[in-house]
Amino acid sequence: MRKVYKNAEEALHDVTDKMTIMLGGFGLCCIPENSIAALVKKNVRELTCISNNAGVDDFGLGLLLKNHQIKKMIASYVGENAEFERQLLHGELEVELIPQGTLAERCRATAAGIPAFFTPAGYGTEVADGKEMREFDGKMHILEHRFHADFAIVKAWKGDTNGNLIYRAATRNFNLPMAGAGKITIAEVEHLVPAGELDPDQIHTPGIFVKRIFQGAHFEKRIEKITVREKGN
Repeated sequence: MRKVYKNAEEALHDVTDKMTIMLGGFGLCCIPENSIAALVKKNVRELTCISNNAGVDDFGLGLLLKNHQIKKMIASYVGENAEFERQLLHGELEVELIPQGTLAERCRATAAGIPAFFTPAGYGTEVADGKEMREFDGKMHILEHRFHADFAIVKAWKGDTNGNLIYRAATRNFNLPMAGAGKITIAEVEHLVPAGELDPDQIHTPGIFVKRIFQGAHFEKRIEKITVREKGN
């Protein structure tokens, strides 16, 4: 089965209106920039987006929000996004805010085939509204369900032509659990290498989870900086 695609546009060719899409990244770190730009260009509408971060006004998922392509946003952190706030307050955008740990666990549950689980996170807040609650060991828990995503789009540092992926540092936080949680997983990588070149002990996501992979280009990496000091200081 063909896995390697030449760019984001080709890899996302069958994304259509009203789909549910997971987008990896931790905050604005290691987000699938090329894929987001392709979705903007494709102009698909009424999307449900699941992500750790909703982007900012001119970067990340903020670009899709600005173009009114997102119908519902499921996230842990909305960022400094004036357009997000405006759409929410004017009833133009559905929003489901989820504790960060719960978001990760719902992704992992999806990958593991677990339909639901109980967690204490969010009990006593609006997060628990309308959800089943049970007491375990003297502590109240709420029932959370797995996600149902048409696509999971993740960003990795390095991948091979079989779809095996390696992430760097904190970018594993949401790219890794999301990679196994979509009906179709698309990986955007900085470096695409031939099969067999990656050390098996370093692989985080096995290629069996990845249906499509491409090498991205021109990554802005807006908040990924190297801090150095002059020699001798």
